[in-house]
Amino acid sequence: MKTVTKSLISLAVGFAVGAGAIGYVMQSTEVSDRSSGNAEKEPLYWVAPMDPNYRRDKPGKSPMGMDLIPYYGDDAEESSPGTVRIDPDVINNLGVTTATVTSSRLNLDIETVGYVQFDEDRVLTVSPRVEGWIEKLFVKAVGNSVKAGEPLYSIYSPEMVNAQEELVLASQRGNQVLIDAAEERLRALQVSESEIKKLKETRKIQKTITVKAKQSGVLDRLTVREGAFVTPSMNLMTIAQLDKIWVIAEVFERQLNQVEVGNDVQMNLEYAPGKEWQGKVDYVYPSLNSKTRTGQVRILFDNPDGFLKPGMFANLNIKAGLGDKNLIIPKEALIRMGDSNRVVLALGDGKFKSVNVDVGRLGSSRVEILSGLMAGDDIVTSAQFLIDSESSKSSDFKRMQHDTHVDNESHGSMSSDTAAQAVWVEATVKNVMPQHSMVTLEHGEISEWDWPAMTMDFDVASDVELSQLSTGLSLHAEITQVGKQQYQLTSIHIPEQKQVTEQEHNHD
Repeated sequence: MKTVTKSLISLAVGFAVGAGAIGYVMQSTEVSDRSSGNAEKEPLYWVAPMDPNYRRDKPGKSPMGMDLIPYYGDDAEESSPGTVRIDPDVINNLGVTTATVTSSRLNLDIETVGYVQFDEDRVLTVSPRVEGWIEKLFVKAVGNSVKAGEPLYSIYSPEMVNAQEELVLASQRGNQVLIDAAEERLRALQVSESEIKKLKETRKIQKTITVKAKQSGVLDRLTVREGAFVTPSMNLMTIAQLDKIWVIAEVFERQLNQVEVGNDVQMNLEYAPGKEWQGKVDYVYPSLNSKTRTGQVRILFDNPDGFLKPGMFANLNIKAGLGDKNLIIPKEALIRMGDSNRVVLALGDGKFKSVNVDVGRLGSSRVEILSGLMAGDDIVTSAQFLIDSESSKSSDFKRMQHDTHVDNESHGSMSSDTAAQAVWVEATVKNVMPQHSMVTLEHGEISEWDWPAMTMDFDVASDVELSQLSTGLSLHAEITQVGKQQYQLTSIHIPEQKQVTEQEHNHD
């Protein structure tokens, strides 16, 4: 009997060893096949083994001193903590939309107001060159249109008469040097070439000389009337053009450094709905108003129909740009929390993952990302709050599956294939994130899992009272594996204190 029993035991042990060997060979073959398949592909990036949010474009070390793992775009990402899968029909029902991370210069829309005024580079001031009397005024009122070459006024001046007499005498004598000198004097006194030519031909002196407009526009200023005595120091009238106008905008001090010459500007008027003008920043004034703490920006607009008139009040949108190219995402894709910012990555095949990002400047519709994403990543722009919530609690994500059996399973106990394995370790609290039910612990070596001493984040079980935890607190922590590469803080022991569970707290 003993002999038979020994034989059966030997047979059982041999069968177990053989089965284990076969399993080992199959597993080794599978790993070898996967490795050979990856060897044919270039890694998309390298990721930290204990922190899937830490990604780099080349091999190296993680912040914990561990070698980075290459990611080839296969299903390995699905097993990382926080990666969740949603069935296609659920994605459709949620209305999930995505956008691609791009690299460009962030445009910052600056909303402000301004006032229309004449383009001062195209304003002409008319002043006399001699003393005299205005015999006739051809323009009567401010606002009148003026065309180039049309008469503005006629003036009688003894000095003008003397200059004409000099030319007549020089012409009679035939002295070309004197003729040229007399002509130049008449030109300096604003006598036109046609009148000089006529004087040389007829040799008849005109008592009055007519001054004509040198440019078209509108009469912006008129300070003289017929019969008035004028001198060269007087400004008789001003002619301004309307085909191009300036708008002087007021920009707050904190935004002024974002405005550059050449920035595009959109303008609209409240009393002209449906109309919009496109212009560009022409000049940024160097000083600020000490009372309003605003600076002025000059913007140039085309106004071919003359609709825009000086004095109009305008609403402006300056498309300011600043700095070099950076990663840009739609503003609606950003999930802003109290102490962190996140976006939801769309990994393909219905897989999603929430990642932390560092945010730069915020525009009206786009956001600058400093780190956490890569150009070409697909991110979720709608329904991302729900997905982010599930990604933060990946163990509860089974309720997102459409299958009824999986729905029921998510409310039951943990299945046998994910049986919890717990270890106790000494740790120090580095950060508490109550809004995410997470804590950052600096723990010692965990030999059961071949973990070195390191600092990492853990989800906190519902029966652990977060109010007991504070930064710098030393304690004994129970870490439980609740899924594949998913770990949770399930119990604590604070020296010389009694642990308080949530049930006890509610009972009190």
